[in-house]
Amino acid sequence: MQNLPAVPMSEPNPNRLPTVLDPRWEAVVRRDASADGQFYFAVRTTGVYCRPSCSSRRALPENVQFFATCDEAERAGFRACKRCRPRGASLSERRGTMVAAICAYIESCEQAPSLAELAERARMSPYHFHRVFKAETGLSPKGYARAHRARKVRGTLKRAPNVTRAIMDAGYGSGGRFYAEASALLGMSPREYRAGGAELELRYAISSCSLGQALIARSARGLCAILLGDDPKALLADLRARFPAARLTEADEKFARQVREVVRFIDEPRLGLKLPLDVRGTAFQQRVWEALRQVPAGSTASYADIARRIGAPNSVRAVAQACAANTLAVAIPCHRVVRSDGALSGYRWGVARKRTLLARESA
Repeated sequence: MQNLPAVPMSEPNPNRLPTVLDPRWEAVVRRDASADGQFYFAVRTTGVYCRPSCSSRRALPENVQFFATCDEAERAGFRACKRCRPRGASLSERRGTMVAAICAYIESCEQAPSLAELAERARMSPYHFHRVFKAETGLSPKGYARAHRARKVRGTLKRAPNVTRAIMDAGYGSGGRFYAEASALLGMSPREYRAGGAELELRYAISSCSLGQALIARSARGLCAILLGDDPKALLADLRARFPAARLTEADEKFARQVREVVRFIDEPRLGLKLPLDVRGTAFQQRVWEALRQVPAGSTASYADIARRIGAPNSVRAVAQACAANTLAVAIPCHRVVRSDGALSGYRWGVARKRTLLARESA
């Protein structure tokens, strides 16, 4: 067999490595819109500088140079990209302004506008508009209209002289449609909500656990609160603030058995909890909480991870707010959410408890 001459390996370009090792290069590769305004990159072979999110053809890293500002890039002899227009409002900012205007329009309408009507106002195709709107708000246009109506229902139920008047003020054409949606919107019947939960009966108990004190409460539907703290009186006040007019009764023997099961679960989360939950929150909050329940014990996820999992990558702050609104400690494991750098962030029941829970689950 004839021996072929060896082909010499080309030497790697030494100018490539500094760019590849720069964390800003990863943002350019991902076309990360959240990095827009933090820095700019220029391409020596074209003489153009861009935002990190620019959709133009990716440059070779050895030809890239980073700048902190547009002025700095222009003083170095580069001109602004005509595609991403780094000196104007970013695509993310323009989309944010558009979505804010659409949200205001939805809120001004008596009836929820159709997707086609909203897309026409935004000058986009229905498919593209739906995708952009959901990325910005975490909700579909229909979901946003429904959430706005839920806020309106809550307000009108408190102000209106009766439920019938509240139905009309909230923009419902018929009582049947209102009652069909009300339980999901409010987490209880309209009459219960209007009375501050006066027709709602909650059983509760306060028990010692490895994390201090735990208040466990349940409705006819299931567990509606697992609150952690050090002061039993403060825990009971927290429950009363959430259900100001509900009838609170202390645990009977049947519920006491469930309380013991919850306490064992708090002490050993890997055991799991098989009791039904009565989860009360907005549509967005419930999507976040369901995503949290998919994070296995011993693992963590960042707020950005959860935002991506629910299809709302730009709603990181809203995800954090949903975590803070969770009233079912450990059962909805918001303690498994950490910052993007892995550091522990705030926890409704204290960072020390969060650290203990994570250490216990990873042991």
